[in-house]
Order: sequence, then C-alpha cells, then structure tokens
Amino acid sequence: MSDALIIALPSKGRLKEQTEAWLSDCGFRLETVGGDRGYRAKLQGLPDAEVRLLSASDIAQSLDAGDVHLGLTGEDLLRERGGDVDARVLLLRALGFGRADLVVAAPQSWIDVDVMADVDEVAHAYLARNGRRMRVATKYHVQTRAFFAAHGVADYRIVESLGATEGAPAAGVAELVVDITSSGATLAANNLKILADGVILRSQAQLAASLTARWSDGQIATLNRLMSVIEGRATGRQLAALSWPVVQAEAAARAVTPWVSAEAALRSDGMLVKGADLFDVAGALAAAGVGPVTVTRPDYVFAARSAPVERLCARLGR
Repeated sequence: MSDALIIALPSKGRLKEQTEAWLSDCGFRLETVGGDRGYRAKLQGLPDAEVRLLSASDIAQSLDAGDVHLGLTGEDLLRERGGDVDARVLLLRALGFGRADLVVAAPQSWIDVDVMADVDEVAHAYLARNGRRMRVATKYHVQTRAFFAAHGVADYRIVESLGATEGAPAAGVAELVVDITSSGATLAANNLKILADGVILRSQAQLAASLTARWSDGQIATLNRLMSVIEGRATGRQLAALSWPVVQAEAAARAVTPWVSAEAALRSDGMLVKGADLFDVAGALAAAGVGPVTVTRPDYVFAARSAPVERLCARLGR
C-alpha cells in the first residue's frame, strides 16, 4: 500500500483558482500531471503527497468515504453528506475564501413573511387552501430538512432543483428556495429576499481530514509537515517582529509586559506582536525611552507542534 498522503483539491472554477493562490502563498506550487486536463497533480515542496483533482462535491464524498486523507471543499457540501458528519470528517482549518451562505429565501411580494415563524404560518394556510404542501426548491435536502425541523416547520415538501434554484418561484415550480449565495444579489435580482433568521450555514472553504481513511505514521508525518507550513504562514501574516538594542532589554521588557502572550513571544532583543497591537507597543517602548525600534514582517512563524494534527491523532486514537 502506498504511504503517500492523498489530498483532494478542486479541479475547476473559482475555488480552484483561490486554492492554487493560497497554496502558492504558503510556498507550495501545484503542478498538474498530464497537462491542463489531467486529474492528478503534485505539490512542489511536499513530495510524499499525491494530489487528486476532483469536483468540490466529489471531494466531500471522498472524505466521507475515506478514499482520500485530506480535502479542500466548501463546508456546505460536507454538511450536506448527512448523519453525524463530524464523526467522519474533521475540519482542520477554515481558509477564509470560498465564502457563501446557505439561506432560506421567499418572494419579496410576501410582505408579511420575514422570519421562519412566518413560514410556518404560511405553510399551514397554503395546505388548507390548496390541499397540498408548500414547495421548497433546493439542492440541499439534508440541511433544509434539519433547519426546517428545528424551526417547527413541517407542512412543506422539497422539490429537486436541477438548474438555477433562484428561478424556481418565478417559474411556478416552488414557493420558497434554499440556496447558496455570496452576496444575495442574484436572489434579489429574482425578486427574492433572505429571511431574517434564514441563514442555515455561513460556509467557506475548509481543509478537512477524513476520519474513515486508513492513516499510516508516514501519512501523519506528511500532514504534519504540510500543516506546520500552512499554520506558520497564517501566523506570520498576523504578527510583526520588533527589535531593539540588547542593552535596553530590561526597560523594553517592562514596557511591553501588557502585550506578552503565547503569540507575543519576548526575547532579549525584541518580540513578536499581533499586527493590531503594533503601534501601541511601539508607543509604549518610545515612552520608556527604548530605541531605535525596527519592525519586520515574518514570512512564517513555526510552532513546535501542530494543534490540528494533534486533534486528528486524538480522534484517530493514535
């Protein structure tokens, strides 16, 4: 059996572009095997990994089934797998791109429908008047059913959305929609409004690990290398490194005491600080007569251990 860490990444679209840009920023270059239309790739800098290029929905399925160790896809697709997805997939890191909300939207002409409690009332009235349940168009059956149940809405039925979900009410095939949106503009253009309490999930791209895959020591080691770089880059982007003359170390240490923490590590000739605290710390040093103080931005800040990898090992019983 191969000891390669199998990673599934998006094969097309905006999510693919964002993923490649993020990996490149971390220092990993994605090289497709077999030309632009190939479905295998390599990560330069991570030789013991095998990359499979799949659709975002196939990545969620592969993680769930244990066919890959690691995958990058939207949380909405992972949650749609149903059941106790957290028992099968561990979210390692939210990536800050691929943002979209899964929402309940109603026609703007429904002026008295603003929250899910109103939907419940309308559903009862619709059934009484028409002798059939109100229709909800969506591709997200699992999350729709769970959300409606949590709000006590029962008199509805789901109709499968095969095309543009937001067009279903105008086409007369549904009364409500549950769909993914990044800005709400497309819904508004189709005369739909998002209910005030109708956000089912605020989704974004997630780096996730399969709990059903078989993991070897070598694969864990490769994941640890990958995560140390990813986390080191993310931490480096958030911190600034201050340096001062060593002879002023005692005065500097007193001045920066309020900002010393696990992230803001203190050394004799300087410290790391959160970017948001930079000017406050610099002001405190100046008030204490410490200077000159120089500032640099670290590319990476590596930790001794990876908390996400430790969480995975704990879940795997390793």
